[in-house]
Amino acid sequence: MKTILTTGSNGLLGQKLTEKILTEGRVKLVATSKGTNRYPVKDGYRYAEMDILNAVQVREVIERYSPDAIVHTAAMTNVDICEANKALCRHLNVDAVQTLISICEEKNIQLIHLSTDFVFDGADGPYKEEDAVNPVSYYGESKVLAEELLKNSKANWAILRTILVYGITSDMSRSNIVLWAKEALEKASPINVVNDQWRMPTLAEDLAEACLLAVEKNAKGIYHVSGKDYMSIADLVRKVADFWGLDQSFINEISSTGLNQTAKRPIRTGFVLDKTIKDLDYRPHSFEEGLAILDQQMKKDN
Repeated sequence: MKTILTTGSNGLLGQKLTEKILTEGRVKLVATSKGTNRYPVKDGYRYAEMDILNAVQVREVIERYSPDAIVHTAAMTNVDICEANKALCRHLNVDAVQTLISICEEKNIQLIHLSTDFVFDGADGPYKEEDAVNPVSYYGESKVLAEELLKNSKANWAILRTILVYGITSDMSRSNIVLWAKEALEKASPINVVNDQWRMPTLAEDLAEACLLAVEKNAKGIYHVSGKDYMSIADLVRKVADFWGLDQSFINEISSTGLNQTAKRPIRTGFVLDKTIKDLDYRPHSFEEGLAILDQQMKKDN
């Protein structure tokens, strides 16, 4: 049985990977993250504190556990903060990847790297894996730089690009668009939602499954991993309101320019999923199915 080491195990995807591995037992797990372990179950796997900016610590942890594969989920993903603090963004999203590549090359460890639809400019989505990248934000640029490092390396690598990941964890310290919309509308708070950006939202469980499939099938190259439904952000929020029977009159549709964000966003992304479905046997849920899964999890936690 393979041993997987995950980075960023306290994040949404990291916690979903822990949950999936503990439930299904397909691989052994070494979870790593900065700081203490926030996943509620502490048995059945190993945890190590690991700051991906500390190259010495990263090497020490990887050498201690000798994983067969590393699933690198840790990253700086707040697009506006990346734009405002480019140096930190580069350290977290580029330099840390180079550290992992060097160790994986040396020790022949498979490296699964998470990337984003923001590598594209959004002029012509949905995109195939081989379409030309052209980021419109520094976040997107940092992810392109990391992808280039992998492509030019001798490591056994796979890049999983994804879009607008949503889900819930037991300690949800970070929100996402689905939870944000649900909570605001439950409080009858008016929200501004853009109607001129299109995405394919991804259930965190689906992305975790794709990561495991990539390890199990020894995937090589770039794969597009998202939900299967293409919609505007405004449509997404309306679907959230519909599902939970919330009042849509609090949804105020605006254009991207009205949000006044620091970083530019691509207009139309979305992915062609054919390659990932064929090569990895990836089977994404529909958006409504994803919301139903979240609903069940919330009921279980209460």
